[in-house]
Amino acid sequence: MSAVKTLALSTLLLASGATAFAAEGGHEAASSLKEVLGVPVTNSILTSWVITIAIILVIRWMVGKPKLVPSRGQAIVEDAITGLRDLYEPIVGKKAMPMAFPVLLTLFVFIVLHNWSGLLPFVGTVGWGQTDAAGHFHVITPLIRPHTSELNGTIALALVSFGAWFIIVMRYAGPGLLIKDLFGNKADKKELAPAMYWGLSLVFIVVGLIEVVSIFIRPVTLSMRLFGNVFGGENLLHAMHFLPPFYFLELLVGFVQGLVFTLLTAVYIGLICNHGDDHHDEEHGSDHGHAKEAAH
Repeated sequence: MSAVKTLALSTLLLASGATAFAAEGGHEAASSLKEVLGVPVTNSILTSWVITIAIILVIRWMVGKPKLVPSRGQAIVEDAITGLRDLYEPIVGKKAMPMAFPVLLTLFVFIVLHNWSGLLPFVGTVGWGQTDAAGHFHVITPLIRPHTSELNGTIALALVSFGAWFIIVMRYAGPGLLIKDLFGNKADKKELAPAMYWGLSLVFIVVGLIEVVSIFIRPVTLSMRLFGNVFGGENLLHAMHFLPPFYFLELLVGFVQGLVFTLLTAVYIGLICNHGDDHHDEEHGSDHGHAKEAAH
């Protein structure tokens, strides 16, 4: 059950660290509720802390003391973790999976629960505001606001994803393999004429430069995609007066967006770290086994 402990700890660090980005101004910036040691605590940060504590308490309550024969709650948590692991492992690769999986699992749970928290009745409707001339109260500063409903929050998640990608790639691939993967000539030198081979080398260098640009804009695309879908979903739900079909649609969208965010992160890691080495190792192990049988 080390994955459960890692999930709880990683979620706590993500909520307390990444949400610091949300304290700054910007488009759809979170409302500051109070300052602690000169750092503004926004409604987005407060929501992150509440959901993080809820995740830890619920998992601890469901799992309790891990047993060899799992309880119902432990079996549910283990099945969910196993299902996500089976989803991510073929993409990331077995070598990088031990380091990548806790990050992917934490990001998925964190994003999905924040997406779903925006559908609760009191979110966005409880807080400080003012009464208009007609006697209607309008909330100006909501007490609770999902982390994924503001652009600074999704940028923070994207930067966490990008930082994890860089650390994992440096750990399991190294700078040499990264540079070779980006700029190296993928053609077989023995099968091509020298002029064509070196001409392709120039092409791969240009393609590598384009790929470097695409790598650095990944945090932008990840954050914009997540924020745009959540923000658009909220507007649609309000425009449709919270009709049940659209409410269910937002539940589905919240889940899918968490899955898309983590799958893209897994793909980025796998593009560098997963080059079929696992399949090669399996074939090598099989050949070694056949050789031993033949020797006997």
